[in-house]
Amino acid sequence: MPATTDRRYGPAPLPGPRGPVSAALLAALRGAPGELPAGLGDEFAAVAEPLTDEDLQLTLFLCYELHYRGWRGVADDWEWEPSLLALRARAERPFEAALRRLAGPLPAVLPAALPGALTDLVAADDGPPLAATLQRRADLDQFREFVTHRSVYHLREADPHSWALPRLGGPAKAALVEIQMDEYGNGRLDRMHAELFRTTMDRLDLDTGYGAHLDRVPAVTLATNNLMSLFGLHRRLRGALLGHLAAYEMTSSLPNRRYGNGLRRLGHDAAATRFYDEHVEADAVHEQIAAYDLCGGLVRAEPALAADVLFGAAAALAVDRLFAGHVLSAWSAGGSSLRSPDRALAAA
Repeated sequence: MPATTDRRYGPAPLPGPRGPVSAALLAALRGAPGELPAGLGDEFAAVAEPLTDEDLQLTLFLCYELHYRGWRGVADDWEWEPSLLALRARAERPFEAALRRLAGPLPAVLPAALPGALTDLVAADDGPPLAATLQRRADLDQFREFVTHRSVYHLREADPHSWALPRLGGPAKAALVEIQMDEYGNGRLDRMHAELFRTTMDRLDLDTGYGAHLDRVPAVTLATNNLMSLFGLHRRLRGALLGHLAAYEMTSSLPNRRYGNGLRRLGHDAAATRFYDEHVEADAVHEQIAAYDLCGGLVRAEPALAADVLFGAAAALAVDRLFAGHVLSAWSAGGSSLRSPDRALAAA
């Protein structure tokens, strides 16, 4: 990789391992593309808690990132290596099964009733009060922790959901383009949501390099990102991907208002809060587009996908509840919600 590659936009550096499977995969990725050891990842079938298993979630993240920007120093041909795809599938099976258990049973819904069902699902969500904590009580170090967690997604915001574009047609595709254009700043770099978030990170004195904080975030943070990649990279899960996006858009305005107010309480300026302030306005509009035009348009064209849309929304909300619970539990105990620097360094 050329030494002049911009760390903000180029491939991320490989993180350290978190178990035997991710260690074996990392060792392989540093070499020429080739056959991985037979049966690598078979042990994932017996993992008790896939959503919080460090080795499984990092293995998935390593595989998925090959379909985004790749990894610094890793050959592009690894992306479609059959044995790597087989490893990814071994990790995906228990991951998806855990997501379905977590989402729980969902009601059958007719296409015309889907937007209302999404609204009811969102209204019933009573996750831990992370946004309120950040608004009212979190100190600067805790806010920096939160931003560190979210950087894994926000520095590539919208990219996972863009996988749906070539898989849609008609009204649903038009609705997704409308939402994504806003996310990508309507073609202006300074208005892209990822760039706005990078400014927030800079104001908080955090490293803004793409993937710079992977070693510090725990498995549950990786799971919130792997969830999007799982849905986005499987055409059969396109309904779940749109449901995931709808849940994000429909639950965004109030929390982002609180995040912005929390930063203002801590003395930060408009540049630091612009990312959150932008979402308050934009997502209030996106909420209706996502429920009625995007998901409603999809199930009018493909009624059989209504259940998948609800699953995707429920999974998004449930995994975010896990994430918020992890963060608040750590803070309540007087600790950090991030992996310790010593542990991350030892793993590397």
